[in-house]
Amino acid sequence: MSEAAEGAQARGDDYAEAGRKLFAESCDFLWAAASPDGLPPAGAPEIAFAGRSNVGKSSLLNALTNRKSLARASHTPGRTRELNFFGLGGGIKDAKLRLVDMPGYGYAAASKEQIASWTRLMHDFLRGRAPLLRCFVLVDGRHGLKAPDQEMMDLLDRCALSYQVVLTKRDEVKEAEARLRLEETERAISTRPAAFPQVLFVSAHGGEGIAGLRAAVARLLAEQRV
Repeated sequence: MSEAAEGAQARGDDYAEAGRKLFAESCDFLWAAASPDGLPPAGAPEIAFAGRSNVGKSSLLNALTNRKSLARASHTPGRTRELNFFGLGGGIKDAKLRLVDMPGYGYAAASKEQIASWTRLMHDFLRGRAPLLRCFVLVDGRHGLKAPDQEMMDLLDRCALSYQVVLTKRDEVKEAEARLRLEETERAISTRPAAFPQVLFVSAHGGEGIAGLRAAVARLLAEQRV
């Protein structure tokens, strides 16, 4: 192995351990915002999680933080109607990182007024939130990118906010299909200006890829401090 490759592997190992330690911290609900003027004061770095209403966002947040009920998983799509903030390693003033659970999108049964309200809230948050480092866009790995996902990425591109696609439900996808899904997703985002090029594939239930997602967050925080 070359020195460059060894260095890259060492850094990857460092990020994996940093991610493990970060998400071993206490994690608690901090704040809920239903409108732009209800957002908490800026403080710790923030990462947001967006996805369709049935993508498994709550389950992923619980798996990521080693909790069973940090975020409430529901059989009723569209239940999350606010921006919910959670703090890792501290409270509203001293958390090491804030996790932001965004309202699910693409829920056809919601009223036009509800959809418009959620869209305004997300747009204002994504466009003008200084501590927000990245939005992780969760996509159902069984089906790949759909029109609502493309629309969300359009919004993120317009807001010039870095985002990274995370395919979910890895445990329900065969190995060969998973490789193809990763490749097609990476091709689809390759020309998008705000997209981070690496696509992750995770399983909230089996745990596959969760360590990699934690490492990606740890790397993001480390680079932000430089």
